[in-house]
Amino acid sequence: MEITLLTIGKTSTAYIQTGIDEYCKRLKRYIQFSIKCLPDVRNARSLSEQQQKEAEGNQILGEVGPSDRVVLLDERGDMPTSRGFAEFIQKGMLSGRKRLVFVVGGPYGFSQEVYARADSKISFSRMTFSHEMIRLFFTEQVYRAMTILKGEPYHHD
Repeated sequence: MEITLLTIGKTSTAYIQTGIDEYCKRLKRYIQFSIKCLPDVRNARSLSEQQQKEAEGNQILGEVGPSDRVVLLDERGDMPTSRGFAEFIQKGMLSGRKRLVFVVGGPYGFSQEVYARADSKISFSRMTFSHEMIRLFFTEQVYRAMTILKGEPYHHD
């Protein structure tokens, strides 16, 4: 199985990208993992919030295959513990699907079409984080999940 993190826009903060790169490198030992950054919507300032969400949603849906399990990183999602997240990933790995796609939306969230396509939603916190920070937190948590599933000593309860 492959895990993909699908995002809108690039990570431009160097220290955050360094952290993401480090966890991506570590993840190669465990699972096929990739990050796909979709371009920011053009002329976003001239669009309404709804139009921007719809334009981003079209990009997101264009990257998702019919057999992919789609998980939105959304503030209204379930908030698992690190062990619970590891179990979630393990279930995804055992599901027979080829790809588990986690999605970080744009600044206004997701369009209704993306919510309709999603299989589930996960929240890392009730607090709001920048889209760049959540990418780093996510890659670290996937790495943590892999070490939990392998019984390695990275995670401490």
